[in-house]
Amino acid sequence: MATVMQKIKDIEDEMARTQKNKATAHHLGLLKAKLAKLRRELLEPSSKGGGGAGEGFDVTKSGDSRVGLVGFPSVGKSTLLNKLTGTFSEVASYEFTTLTCIPGVITYRGAKIQLLDLPGIIEGAKDGKGRGRQVISTARTCNCILIVLDAIKPITHKRLIEKELEGFGIRLNKEPPNLTFRKKDKGGINFTSTVANTHLDLETVKAICGEYRIHNADVTLRFDATADDLIDVIEGSRKYMPCIYAVNKIDQITLEELEILDKLPHYCPVSAHLEWNLDGLLEKIWEYLNLTRIYTKPKGMNPDYEDPVILSSKKRTVEDFCERIHKDMLKQFKYALVWGSSVKHKPQRVGREHELDDEDVVQIIKKI
Repeated sequence: MATVMQKIKDIEDEMARTQKNKATAHHLGLLKAKLAKLRRELLEPSSKGGGGAGEGFDVTKSGDSRVGLVGFPSVGKSTLLNKLTGTFSEVASYEFTTLTCIPGVITYRGAKIQLLDLPGIIEGAKDGKGRGRQVISTARTCNCILIVLDAIKPITHKRLIEKELEGFGIRLNKEPPNLTFRKKDKGGINFTSTVANTHLDLETVKAICGEYRIHNADVTLRFDATADDLIDVIEGSRKYMPCIYAVNKIDQITLEELEILDKLPHYCPVSAHLEWNLDGLLEKIWEYLNLTRIYTKPKGMNPDYEDPVILSSKKRTVEDFCERIHKDMLKQFKYALVWGSSVKHKPQRVGREHELDDEDVVQIIKKI
């Protein structure tokens, strides 16, 4: 482990020393590829047999969605969890109170949202310091990250945590790079782009691919991609997830400072201790999870508005709805009747590929 950590430090030092310009782009691209490979090496031992993830980190996924609370020690994550979920998580003013991952569940708009209070992240978590590796591995299983920041020093903490999460392959509020990477058997590296490129050229692409021992591939860019974007696609293990920055302890700052924070994207100011704006935070979590509620209607009865079926916005067809209720339902599926904004007529007869909208009502008609 120490040798991998030392190699990572050496490469980071060399990157810090290297001036960024066109002449050094090729060299920096190569260093970034080496760094990504070493970080992956650092992660892999935790997924193999042996030590495991440690007590409390293997939290069974429950509910319809999972939100991870990440932040430096003593920023108020445990207090926030207590207020939002009523789950007991030991709260104290000293650092590192939460040493295991404590789950709680919020029921909001009919959806059960699991909230994980992850132990405080420290600098160097991505390099295995503290219990950072287990923390961030658990964070990767979440549908949304809630970074809790102290209103007194939000920007410095924000940058440090983002760096840790980036190092572990978690990409916050980003879409996967719009580029195609396809390995082939022969023909060398073929590099094409539909836009003007300011970061990558054929030599840099070849150098990065060479670091991964890939000598034959087609690379097509549809935007001005960087070396990091190409490495992310080659690595293939990156997690792209929404992130909210909950700025806590706003009762300790001035109104002027609060107004400045309010203009920043993805921010939600709160005071967990005084329970200020917790409704606003829940509203934002709901918005970022982008869930779809579908109400069931048994034949000859009124729709059940109490217990919706919750689907993700990316998987919300009638087929997804059936699978969520019971895996055998599709075997008997004939068609569905749908009321709501996804159809023109109320009800409308649809097939299994029909995409549902939030708060649609669905009745499944089975084969006789």
